[in-house]
Amino acid sequence: MQLTGRAESSVRPAVPADAADIARVQRVTWRTAYRALLPADALDAWDDDAAATAWRSAVEAPPTPGHGVLVACEGSTVVGFLAHAPAELAPHEPRSPHGPAAELTALLVEPRWGRRGHGSRLLAAAVDLLEPVGVRDLRMWVPEEDRVTSGFLQSAGWAADSWTRGLEADGRTIRERRWHALLAEDGDQA
Repeated sequence: MQLTGRAESSVRPAVPADAADIARVQRVTWRTAYRALLPADALDAWDDDAAATAWRSAVEAPPTPGHGVLVACEGSTVVGFLAHAPAELAPHEPRSPHGPAAELTALLVEPRWGRRGHGSRLLAAAVDLLEPVGVRDLRMWVPEEDRVTSGFLQSAGWAADSWTRGLEADGRTIRERRWHALLAEDGDQA
């Protein structure tokens, strides 16, 4: 039996040639999902070439072995990405009692490709990649107004913790709340 009209979905480590696609996903997602949150001037001044150069550098020469970028694909089309790094401690924050922590610095799926499991596959791939190297605590900062990402993380078993921060962007303060998930010894999220 042959199925038609069904694209293959996958997640893989990003390669330098993905940089322009990652920048495109970021631009489209920010302009669509974050139009009310991010300053309009910053969104309108977006520079695809500069963003692609930055992503190419992140993929080709990550600052540490703990940094990485994964892409979600629908067939051969990059439709989302996840970037991870060693977790940075907030001021006066003790180290995680659970063990080493990693931070998801970006998790975006282009809105037209949403609700097809790409975000879940990216999260699962990050766990599969980070758990074997000893990471036990995953974290992600999410704008408080971003109900979609917060709801997605909550449905994946993540929880908001007590840490918040404010980011300055063109004279506006964007309030963010930190979300986290603990990894069990067998790789399951707890």
